[in-house]
Amino acid sequence: MNWTQLESPEQLNQIKQQQGYALIFKHSTRCSISMMAKRRFELDWEDLPADMPLYFLDLIRYRDISNQVAQIFQVHHESPQLLLIKDGECILDQSHGGISVEEAIGEIGD
Repeated sequence: MNWTQLESPEQLNQIKQQQGYALIFKHSTRCSISMMAKRRFELDWEDLPADMPLYFLDLIRYRDISNQVAQIFQVHHESPQLLLIKDGECILDQSHGGISVEEAIGEIGD
């Protein structure tokens, strides 16, 4: 699986309009907790559906996009943060040590 860099408002609109699941991982490149959460997530991500879009947001570089994510998906800004989107709505919002591929898979299976 590969990350798609989240860099534009147009991409957010596409995620909001798409049917099915997508994941957004918001990452602070200056934060060791964020680095550890990303590494742990990547160790387990092979358990996710292979066709699920995975978006990576460097929130230091794209802070305005991060703010738009919070507004569009009605979540409080966190870093690191994992959002599971289904049919344009956020159905799971995890942050810091709570980021779990297993829990995301549980939501997909429900």
